[in-house]
Amino acid sequence: MAYAVIKTGGKQYRVQQGDKLDVENLNLDEGTVLEFAPLIVGEGADIQVGAPVVDGASVQATVLSNFRAKKEIAFKFKRRKGYHKTKGYRRSLTKIEINSIA
Repeated sequence: MAYAVIKTGGKQYRVQQGDKLDVENLNLDEGTVLEFAPLIVGEGADIQVGAPVVDGASVQATVLSNFRAKKEIAFKFKRRKGYHKTKGYRRSLTKIEINSIA
């Protein structure tokens, strides 16, 4: 099955048709169809590497939902100084589903 490597939110993802993944928040409504320009497209030995993107290739995805991730903890501390700080945060994410790779 063909796969592609796309870049969104400063990260790269290896995707196939039908994959569902959580990416950084895209601020799009649910049901919106969007296109990514892939960095790599192919299957098996037939791989095309773009410079920086593959010409004529595209990956279509649908926005399934926008949500906030589980709480993460950032803990800072310096030994022997009595300094420690705990702070929590929740990332905003978007769940997308890959429709097609062309």
